[in-house]
This record gives sequence, C-alpha cells and structure tokens, in this order.
Amino acid sequence: MTTDNQQELFDVVNANDEVIGQATRGEVHRRNLMHRSVHIFVFNSDGQLYLQKRSQTKDRHPGCYDSSASGHQDAGEDADTCACRELREELGLEAGASLTRLFKISACAETGWEHVTFYTLQTDAPPQPNPREIESGRFFTLAEVLQMIEADTQQFSPGFLKMLQKFGEQMGKG
Repeated sequence: MTTDNQQELFDVVNANDEVIGQATRGEVHRRNLMHRSVHIFVFNSDGQLYLQKRSQTKDRHPGCYDSSASGHQDAGEDADTCACRELREELGLEAGASLTRLFKISACAETGWEHVTFYTLQTDAPPQPNPREIESGRFFTLAEVLQMIEADTQQFSPGFLKMLQKFGEQMGKG
C-alpha cells in the first residue's frame, strides 16, 4: 500500500521543460509524463554524503538508497522553493545559505521522466528522517557509496545513480 498522495497536482512539461498542462501524481507516473523534481545531496563538514533509504511504502523504488532528499515540484512551484520544502519535510533541515544549485538533468527513463534540478547542502545539523518517507539514513564516505554500488546497483534508485554520475562529472571539471 503506497502512502504517496496520488492526487498531488504536478506541472506536466515537454522535452524543453516548458509547462504544457497539469496532472495528478498518479496520472503522471502511470502515463510516464514529463514533470519536474529536485534532488539534494547533503554533506557534513567531513565530506560525507547522507543517503536515505526510501520507505517501503513509496510508489517508486521502495527500500532503495536515494539522494539525501528529493521530491516532485508541485504545480506552479519553483525548484528553489521545492528544494527547501523537501529538506524540511524529509530531513527536518533548513536549507540556509549553503544550499547550492549545481545543474539540471533533462527528463529520461532513469529519472522517471523528471527534469531534475540538483543541489548540494553542507551542514552539520543532524538530519531527522521523516518515517513516512524514509526508512533510515546515515552519512557515508563517497568511497563507501562507490563500494556499495559496485557490490549491487539494485540497492540504489536509478535517479540517484544518474545524479551521482553527473555530480562526479561536475566535480571532475573543478
């Protein structure tokens, strides 16, 4: 039984991320319509990445490791507002000045047909996972995450793997 609100209203967008209509979460997912989301990687001052393990009641990728916080943009909501809301709702964290927008990824199968705006947040405030959304979570070194991926990619959501790949490419440029 899923606890996700299938009646939430999302903007439906085209390949250029332009709004072309609105539909409920249930319809968007059932029909694989393009829509918008945010992903946030939360790092502590030791450079460790917080990973959440998705609740078993999620409608997509239950029980998989995922970005620190992520979520759909509501109809009419901008990405920055959504990122702050998701950090609060999922982890009880306030974004503050260290929330940094890094890149966008166009909708594709790995993202669940979501145009994703990606952020990082550096904080030592302890995450307080929302049990309705998150089964568990903790900080990992990037080396630990890469070892876990090498051992079994199936324990991660495809969207997280796509975010991590793009994040690595971005960090390699700097």
